[in-house]
Amino acid sequence: MPPKFVIAGKLSREYILPPSGNPLLDSPGGNLLYAAGGLAVWNVDAGLIARVGEDYPHQWLRDLEKLGFNTLGIHTIRAEKNIDLRSFIAYTETNEPSHSNAVSHFARRQLTFPKALLGYQYSDDALKDPRESDITSPAALDVPKEFRDVRHVHICPFDFVSQSQMVNLFKGGSTQTVSLDPAPSYMKPRFWRDLRLVLQGVTIFLPSEEELRALFWGETNDLWEMARKVSEYGPQIIVIKRGILGQLVYDVAGNHRYEVPAYQSRVADPTGVGDAFCGGFLAGFQMTNDPLMAALHGSVSASLKIEGSGPFYPLDVLPGLAAARLYSLKEIAREV
Repeated sequence: MPPKFVIAGKLSREYILPPSGNPLLDSPGGNLLYAAGGLAVWNVDAGLIARVGEDYPHQWLRDLEKLGFNTLGIHTIRAEKNIDLRSFIAYTETNEPSHSNAVSHFARRQLTFPKALLGYQYSDDALKDPRESDITSPAALDVPKEFRDVRHVHICPFDFVSQSQMVNLFKGGSTQTVSLDPAPSYMKPRFWRDLRLVLQGVTIFLPSEEELRALFWGETNDLWEMARKVSEYGPQIIVIKRGILGQLVYDVAGNHRYEVPAYQSRVADPTGVGDAFCGGFLAGFQMTNDPLMAALHGSVSASLKIEGSGPFYPLDVLPGLAAARLYSLKEIAREV
């Protein structure tokens, strides 16, 4: 049987200096795993699609299988040189991320610089050419036949060419829900025409507030108006992720607008919080078919992730904590 969910995204080897506490050095990460962790708070029946190099630790894949994930869609790419999946993030005391000057960040914290980070150079995805495919992005050809009849698909941020191919693959089959978290590289006014073609195959669109404002730069400052314009091209649900401000949810079919607050959590490591929200949203929508309840599930997943490091930290919390937070958020979410 195919898995209930499929998530396509990127894997990375993470080096994280959180706002406080111990660093994570060469740990499994990437938007794929953070979305999977957010989903797994509620349901682990998911197939994963990604690309890795030959040096990617096999034990990490076995660990995913032990958690219950189907890794059939994770492909090893054989290239002339190893695919660089390293990722570095250092956070300030105010939780601001920095991706460059790794040496200085380690020195400032009086930590030994890891040899495995030698030669690392940060590549800002927002500055990449959206029309160029990335060898580290999953492609439609990577999707196993066993995954193609899945009911619910989530596509994490990666290059536009690969994302659009993935949307086209799933939109014509038996898939009921295709959710898309866009990449900042193409959320720009000059790329609007290309994006509209992709949105025709998307059920749920999950941009951040910054990405949506960049797309409609100079046109409107009204987030609800932006959501309405996006909905004209296909998506039935638009969720605007606003960090500590929570989310705005526009339900097109019911013409409902919701404000969903963020659960007030202790911040230990913000890495992957938006991806965890998307995974939780997907699980919640499958369980309830209700955009508001889906957003509440996503908000709970995000609240659990931010309290610890690593994509699967939310799975180690006390039993019943997720359900308790869900109940708490239901009391304060509102329609506007």
